[in-house]
Order: sequence, then structure tokens, then C-alpha cells
Amino acid sequence: MASNVNPTVRRRRLGQELRRLRELKGMTAEEVAERLLVSQSKISRLENGRRSISQRDVRDLCGVYEVEDQRIVDSLMEMARDSRQQGWWHTFGDIPYSVYIGLETDAESLRVYEPQLVTGLLQTRAYAEALVQGALPETSTAEIEKRVQVRMRRQERITAENNPLRLWVVLDEAALKRVVGSKLVMREQLDHLIEMSQLPHVTVQVLPFEVGAHPGLNGQYAILEFADAADSSVVYLEGVTSDLYLEKAQDVQKYAVMYEHLRAQSLNVEQSRQFIAKVAKEYAE
Repeated sequence: MASNVNPTVRRRRLGQELRRLRELKGMTAEEVAERLLVSQSKISRLENGRRSISQRDVRDLCGVYEVEDQRIVDSLMEMARDSRQQGWWHTFGDIPYSVYIGLETDAESLRVYEPQLVTGLLQTRAYAEALVQGALPETSTAEIEKRVQVRMRRQERITAENNPLRLWVVLDEAALKRVVGSKLVMREQLDHLIEMSQLPHVTVQVLPFEVGAHPGLNGQYAILEFADAADSSVVYLEGVTSDLYLEKAQDVQKYAVMYEHLRAQSLNVEQSRQFIAKVAKEYAE
């Protein structure tokens, strides 16, 4: 597999193309499912890119949609073949949020709102270890180490020399005040946060308590955007047992507007650095 082939993104693109072909044919997902003697949920999962797509699936769907151009069929078959390859994260075994990692790996920019903790891409190893231990108390030491390693590997998108991820983070003041691990861990974490915020492609803003009620009170979310116009933006909502991915334009727009309000209500970049430095100094006392 070529190093630039991202199976998660290929599944999304292939699913979008299959949905387009279905809609051009004027068929519903239920009608397609009846023709192929499969469940409607399978068709939906194939179209939203949450399920691996076999070449047989592509062949059968192209038959239902009466695709006559063999070049289109061959292109879709190749995408199906690529979508079944493994990304770097698969070497770590079963990762609960592997779909998100695949999207993040290919994203051009990421906007994150974090109400309770420092976002994963800006965490130190010590902070990440303490966080996983506290959030998942019944997790084995080996599993904790695996999750931390994956987190550290994800951070390479931030420090990459070529095409680094454009990251914008709004942190609630609570994320700075919640002691994860120890005061020393927090001091190192906040110093690291200030250091990373100096990068030209990383922006960190703090949303202070004094703001009161704000649009982010419903919880954490992230907006991923991609360089390829064929890839629609995605809103990611992390859950305990399952995650939610929103791709409809109206849903993404609503969260994007909310994010603009959060940015406007937060301290500016320099004020945020000063605020973080002040809290870090308190941990040193």
C-alpha cells in the first residue's frame, strides 16, 4: 500500500460516490437493500464510510445502478481495494476511536473545544498516562501504554515539517485547573501547552470561568476539514461506548458557528498564554 493511502478516507470517498450513484438512479437505500437481499443498515454503513467495502459490494452496487462506464467501475474497485488496507494505527491492535484517527491523519485543519482536559494532540506523556489511568481505572497497564503510544504517534501531525495539521484549540479554564496526575505533571503540561502555542500553525485560546454560560456547555467536540474538496467536513463527538460523526452541511455549519462564538468569548492568543503561565506558576508554589 502506498504511504499516502488512508483507508478511512478512501472509504468515505467511495461511500460518497456510491451514494451519488444511487441518488442519480433515483433509488432509496431500502430499495437497493431489497434488490441485493441485504439489510438497509448495511447500505447506509457502506455509504457513510463506517464499514469496509469489498470489491464484490462495489460490483453488485454498480450492477444495480447500471453503471456502464467500465472506467468508473474500475476506479471504484480500486478505491474498495485501498479502503481495506491498514493505516498506521492498526499496528496497535483494536483502537476504539480508529475511525477518528483515520480522519485526523488526513485532515488539513482541526478545531477543538475541550471543556475538561487538555486536548490529546497537545498532551505530555505524563499527563496522558495519568489521564488514561484516571478515566479508565479498570484498564490494564499494557492497554494504558498502548493508548498513550497511539496518542504520542498522533502528535506527529503537529510537529511534521511538511504539511503539519492546522490546529485551533479552545480550552475551558477547568482544563487548566483540574489536577491530572500531580502539580508537577500539570506544571510540565502547561509549560508544554505554552511552547506548542508558539508554533505558527497552532492556536490556543482559554475560555475563562467569568464568561458564564456559553455555546460549548453541551460538551467537547471537534471539527475536521480536509484539503480535497471531495471530502466533506466532519464534526466529531466523543462518547463513552460509541462516537458520533456529523457530516451533513447544516450540522457542520451549526457547530462551526458555535465555535466562532467560543473563539470570540475566549481570551486572545497572548492573553491566553499569560493566563496559562499564571496557572502554571501556581502549580510550582
